Amino acid sequence: QVQLVESGGGLVQAGDSLRLSCVASGRAFTRDQMGWFRKAPGKERDFVAAINLSVTNAAYADSVKERFTISRDNAKNTLYLRMNSLKPEDTAVYYCASGVRGAPNLEVTYGYWGQGTQVTVSS
Repeated sequence: QVQLVESGGGLVQAGDSLRLSCVASGRAFTRDQMGWFRKAPGKERDFVAAINLSVTNAAYADSVKERFTISRDNAKNTLYLRMNSLKPEDTAVYYCASGVRGAPNLEVTYGYWGQGTQVTVSS
């Protein structure tokens, strides 16, 4: 059974940091791409960051470049998102996703999704 379980969310103040984790089981972590998306209240789910299996390419949304870092530990089947200098507009439910080779910023690339972890940034 393929499963993605996120953790690490919480309530923080603007300027703080958080690290999200996503533990994958089954085939999920051997697929080519892993990504993070987020959904803020009243908005569509948006791309945040993605990384390929060989850890040679990472992609980021413009809104998080220079602040967020995506990484993965293939030995631990774990995906991470380090978030620095958090802003209130980063408040959202963050989802981990596993996908095949394709455009890293498109939801259609990803076939498996986690349940999400809430990140709330107060001003």
